[in-house]
Amino acid sequence: MASTQSAADLWDRVFGNQPAPDEWLVIATGLVALAVVVPHPIWRLSRNAVTIAHEGGHGLVALLTGRRLDGIRLHSDTSGLTVSAGKPTGLGMILTAAAGYTAPPLLGLGGAWLLAAHHITLLLWLATALLIAMLVMIRNVYGALTVIVTGAAFLLVSWLTEPGVQAAFAYAAVWFLLLGGVRPAFELQSKRRHGGAPDSDADQLSRLTHVPPAMWLFLFHAVSLCSLIGGGRWLLGL
Repeated sequence: MASTQSAADLWDRVFGNQPAPDEWLVIATGLVALAVVVPHPIWRLSRNAVTIAHEGGHGLVALLTGRRLDGIRLHSDTSGLTVSAGKPTGLGMILTAAAGYTAPPLLGLGGAWLLAAHHITLLLWLATALLIAMLVMIRNVYGALTVIVTGAAFLLVSWLTEPGVQAAFAYAAVWFLLLGGVRPAFELQSKRRHGGAPDSDADQLSRLTHVPPAMWLFLFHAVSLCSLIGGGRWLLGL
């Protein structure tokens, strides 16, 4: 009976609704996320979290489209590499290549939807589960440490802290994905303008589809900005 009650309590804790935070906290966490994304010195560190989502997006879509995921590497310069095996052309490869820059803002949009539905703890547990699943495919020490630290933060907050702290952490994380998902596409555009990143996701997609890289960059911008607008409205209750 005790174990049944414990299981029921855990189910309610994870899948139940939590109280919506005050509006001031939603706005404050958005401002904190903005302060982490905009200043370049801080962004150089915080961008690691966006890289996790970026490479995780490549890996997840590779698996969903039937490709074999060989491994993921995360580097200290905030770059990353996801290696998958399968047909080198076709829809699966196109979707896998397109998933990187679109994954962080879309994850943020999904997170905003969960928070708008008052599933704060569920969001934290889902994020932890995704990070644990990704850890299995990490193939370098720096990448493993980055994912472990990030996953531990989500797990400890979801398990040990009060609802108010959970809400602040969850809203800050989702705001960060929404805001941080916008900047990489602009950075890629700037690099390409100056002759850098010749083998970027946009260039790979261009070779796969014969569509100019600028059109893929436009897609990255559109997804990130629309996710920010839509997710921001959900978070603010508009």
